Amino acid sequence: MPDVPRPLRSKRRRSALRTAAFMSPWLIGFSVFFVYPLLSTLYFSFTRYDGFRQPAFNGLDNWSYVFSDYPLFWPAMRNTLWLVLVMVTCRVAFGLGIGLLITKIKTATGVFRTLFYLPYLAPPVAATLAFVFLLNPGTGPVNTLLDAVGLPTPGWFTDADWSKPALTALALWGVGDLMVIFMAALLDVPKEQYEAAELDGAGAWARFRHITLPNISPIIMFAVVTGVIQAMQYYAQPLVAGKVAAGVIGGSGQQFEPGYPDKSTLTLPQLVYNLGFQRFDYGTACVVALVLFALSMAFTALLMRRRGGLIGAGE
Repeated sequence: MPDVPRPLRSKRRRSALRTAAFMSPWLIGFSVFFVYPLLSTLYFSFTRYDGFRQPAFNGLDNWSYVFSDYPLFWPAMRNTLWLVLVMVTCRVAFGLGIGLLITKIKTATGVFRTLFYLPYLAPPVAATLAFVFLLNPGTGPVNTLLDAVGLPTPGWFTDADWSKPALTALALWGVGDLMVIFMAALLDVPKEQYEAAELDGAGAWARFRHITLPNISPIIMFAVVTGVIQAMQYYAQPLVAGKVAAGVIGGSGQQFEPGYPDKSTLTLPQLVYNLGFQRFDYGTACVVALVLFALSMAFTALLMRRRGGLIGAGE
């Protein structure tokens, strides 16, 4: 092949340097806040490190301990996967349903939109505290009402079988963010398509399946992916709920093992904090953090590759 003329090479070099200069803020931020922490976490996962002494290489000991001997890892893994599969699905479906409902209302739309969005603005800790007291099995108004109409009264946050459904109810209560996103997407669907479908005799379900879903599929994908990432980072709500339900509501000096009741509210982010910042076992904490990162990437990649499967019924 003939050599590239010197002026052309110089022009390409200047263009590449100019592009790198414009991208430098992002490149610096990406390197400092993502690449370096990720590589450091990977390195520390193969060391014995408590934050005070120099890291000592110990091979795969941390990994073997987490997967084979650490009794809290697999319960936390199961709980996290449960939240990803159940809570994210319920939030997306509920947010879409509320969005559809409000777009069909002819009067007082702004009032209903505000009422459904306001709970999302509540701080997570305050909202969790309110839910724990509302769902208190002994004195909470929810169980009092259920008992008055003759329905079973679950233990909610004090019962291992009901703690995750209670957290899901809390997540559904704050679904205002998804409602607003879905409303914007639904209002953007061309009305001409609905009118043409009605002329062809299509019912409400057929219009939803063949018109609404295909048009809002990118928004559904966005809601699912961001929901999975949020579920993988789910920390404050289960920790606060477990603490309050267990009666551990004091300040410093009180030791609390996360996961009450019976490890049912334990999540992987709680393990990272507990191992790294309470037990000063940074090596093992880094292993759990890497597992969490790998799960997040795997779920996101799977969803992006199988995007059509989320709306296969509508295509």
